[in-house]
Amino acid sequence: MTQDLRRKSYSVANGYEISIAEKGEGTPIVFLHGSGPGASGASNFRTNVDAFAAAGHRVLLPDLIGYGESSKPEGIDYTLDLFASSVYEALAAAGVESAVLVGNSLGGGIAMQIAFDHPGFVTKMVVMAPGCIEELPVYFAMPGISKMVGDFTSPDFTEDDQRKLVSNLVYDPSVITDELVAERYAVARTQPKDVLSRMKTPNLAPRLGELDMPILGFWGLQDEFCPASGAQRFLDACEDVRFMTFNKVGHWVQVERSAEFNRYSLAFIDG
Repeated sequence: MTQDLRRKSYSVANGYEISIAEKGEGTPIVFLHGSGPGASGASNFRTNVDAFAAAGHRVLLPDLIGYGESSKPEGIDYTLDLFASSVYEALAAAGVESAVLVGNSLGGGIAMQIAFDHPGFVTKMVVMAPGCIEELPVYFAMPGISKMVGDFTSPDFTEDDQRKLVSNLVYDPSVITDELVAERYAVARTQPKDVLSRMKTPNLAPRLGELDMPILGFWGLQDEFCPASGAQRFLDACEDVRFMTFNKVGHWVQVERSAEFNRYSLAFIDG
């Protein structure tokens, strides 16, 4: 796991707590992780944190509600508004007045929702296979999500199941370590099934034209979770956007092509 992270929990609405890990000082860059059993900010971006902190940025890694070390309420719908509002409240409590948002999958949808809800807060946006730009049945029909939901909601979800699910996020499973699997399985065992079975996200595609900040996007062409055709939606709708696609890469561009992701993203953010 990434070393030397500072961690603090922040109280938000309804008595929930959002945990944020941090490293570095400078311009805030907020990494927003995706959904899935065992997900957390630190585990999703372990190969990126150090490069961004070393470049002179304050890197913040929130654990979404229902994930990581944040509150995991049961018996509720996990909506995009809930994810976005709780993260935004925690960031405000952490003294973040504006930031670059970096979002993967569901995290990309959260970044967009925060930008819509709080104009001027998001200075730039980096998205990796962002979600919330298709109708929900489109995502649940994708092979990766179909397997993920089916296995996780099973009452006998095992560490071997966890390994298979994390391996589905990448094209080359050799990048998945035993440490990562164990870390995510420990979180998954504490998560309510509602976090996936009752997740509700809208299709934000009709609003993409409202995003007026510079946007950099990445997509793996072998993504089994979010169809890579989604990149064209941004290119058609947004004024200041560029996308990079990678062959033989799955849903986790920031992991499988971490050196390139770090380099291109920092050049975009600091340029």
